[in-house]
Amino acid sequence: MSEVYASRRTRLRERCNASGSATALISRPANVRYLAGAAPRGAVLLLGRREDLLVCTGPPDDRPSEGRPDEALRVHCLRRPGGDPAVAAVDLLVGEGGDSLAVEEHHLTVARHRELRSVAPGLRLADLGGAVEQLRVVKDEEEISCLRIGAEIADQALGELLESILVGRTERHLALELERRLVDHGADGPAFATSVATGPNSGRRGHRPTDRRVEEGDFLSVCLGASYRGYRCEIGRTFVIGTSPADWQIELYDLVFAAQRAGREALAPGAAFRDVDRAARQILDSAGHSEGLQALTGHGVGLEIEEDPQLSPAAMGKLDACVPVTVEPGVHLPGRGGVRIDDTLVVRPEADGGPELLTITTKELLAL
Repeated sequence: MSEVYASRRTRLRERCNASGSATALISRPANVRYLAGAAPRGAVLLLGRREDLLVCTGPPDDRPSEGRPDEALRVHCLRRPGGDPAVAAVDLLVGEGGDSLAVEEHHLTVARHRELRSVAPGLRLADLGGAVEQLRVVKDEEEISCLRIGAEIADQALGELLESILVGRTERHLALELERRLVDHGADGPAFATSVATGPNSGRRGHRPTDRRVEEGDFLSVCLGASYRGYRCEIGRTFVIGTSPADWQIELYDLVFAAQRAGREALAPGAAFRDVDRAARQILDSAGHSEGLQALTGHGVGLEIEEDPQLSPAAMGKLDACVPVTVEPGVHLPGRGGVRIDDTLVVRPEADGGPELLTITTKELLAL
């Protein structure tokens, strides 16, 4: 992996050189991990003039879930507790004669930015922008393998829950059980806060579990994800509890399923982000559900659960191969409930079989 991290840093350095900065300070944790192999709490990565440094408050944790620093990268630990690695990195840069530095202004706080300027008033600071995030969009096969394993773990956890007794249990209890099962099956932890929604709560994106108990006839919508070696996937499914679904439930489910399928089928290298969104959204719009639809149909995943690209009506850009995204349309009817279906897929060309589905739990409307 050392060659992989070195290659990533080389590509970033080329971008920095093209914009007039010979050095860069990376502070956003996911970006640090992408370039250095690990991101200890508070650590920053300095792309220096002579060498690259991972600057930490203390020795990095050796747990696999936290990642391991690139062996070819020198780790510099602060001598005194309470120091700021970013300030220390700037001191090191100035000491070797650096006169300009690109920083992630979208991540640095105003106070931290001022501190950097006060420590090195003669240093010219430039904005690195989203250069690292742009590099992270297209994944290599090692990254996709981590996402694939995370998806398998999430599928296992969800499958086991569906085999248990659900009536009478609370949303909160089911969410906690799912997160425990993720860890039991080898996940670092949940990729995000697990959402379990029943009855009138079902179908809401990002619903926080409550003490409402599962009742017969409810829609039950679940959204969870596993983090594996730092990479995060997502799956969402909707079921009916304890009885045959009502006609309105079947109709609504079939509608959302059709929208989700259209979004999945639109995934291809060269497809515009907004066209993928439109493929799913127009099915829901035509059925009279334009009001209250979520702002986007899907998004990228990786070291963070919501990365670029954004599959939304106003999104600019086109998909590349080897970009993992979610497709997650949903409809919520106030007071009644709703449906959400969510998969993680990897964009692949038609010659390679089209989009690769990572989350494979059935999308059939099951009565549990």
